[in-house]
Amino acid sequence: MTAVTGKKREKIDRLAELAARDDERGVSLWQEAFRRLRRNPAAIVGAVILGLFLLVAIVGPFLVPHPADAQLWKGEIRDNIGYFPGPRAENWFGVDHIGRDEFSRMIVGARQTLLVGVVSTLIGLAVGSVIGGVAGAAAGLGGKWGRAVDNALMRFVDMLLAMPSLLLAISVAALLGAGLTTVMIAVGVVSVPVFARLLRGSMISQANSDYVLAATSLGVKKPKIALTHVVPNSLAPVIVQATLTLATAIIEAAALSFLGLGNNDASIPEWGVMLADAQRYLDAAPRLAILPALAIIVTALGFTLLGEAMREALDPKLRK
Repeated sequence: MTAVTGKKREKIDRLAELAARDDERGVSLWQEAFRRLRRNPAAIVGAVILGLFLLVAIVGPFLVPHPADAQLWKGEIRDNIGYFPGPRAENWFGVDHIGRDEFSRMIVGARQTLLVGVVSTLIGLAVGSVIGGVAGAAAGLGGKWGRAVDNALMRFVDMLLAMPSLLLAISVAALLGAGLTTVMIAVGVVSVPVFARLLRGSMISQANSDYVLAATSLGVKKPKIALTHVVPNSLAPVIVQATLTLATAIIEAAALSFLGLGNNDASIPEWGVMLADAQRYLDAAPRLAILPALAIIVTALGFTLLGEAMREALDPKLRK
């Protein structure tokens, strides 16, 4: 467990260190990163996948052919013999186990999945940034007492990092009870230590920069230096990590829903819940499980490809 935690810390600290370095030619970090992203096939594929996902999630629910919760074909279901109408003209993906249009539910479920991923990531980003920002400012600018504050906060963060992410999410969800809000909070808590340690490492690297020394020499107070100078210049790796966290958030939210800790409202489709409901009918209608599983995998792949490409674009060893 200690070795795994150490690897997590090293990976996060490495990203913070890379993003803190300046380009010797004076080219903006993001300008150079964008140039490299445009030439990266993985980044292009990831961006296309995410573009399609966002389009479906935002616009799709207004264009679905049937209400996602309407059991319009319930009379055609033969549960006793395992018969569920498959793909046809009026139901492109067939119908589910209680007669609802599977295509409409997949489209509407994309919005629900996006909502869970974005909100949970924002929760982790907000809380983690507060912890990491305080720790980074304390360690880089706070002197002896600042280092003590940083040490206390980082031991709490290390404790969270030491726990497997899914186990931590399940523990939080079990304490709060099943529900959509619970899933968002549980998945958000998992990403808090990642964002906290990443921002802290980036701020400590920035604290030794020339502009911080210049501001200090001019008599600018340390809290103002931290908020107006150090934090804005330390956000690049955090933004990259947010893209990667969206991928894991979608997977972890689907896992919690699969375990019965997700949304209890059956009228609101969500890919993880759809996957869980389909387990009883794998022999009769495997498509009911394959479709949401593929959607989860492809969406997470899109976020991962783009996030990893952004991480590589920020690496000064690869920048020319």
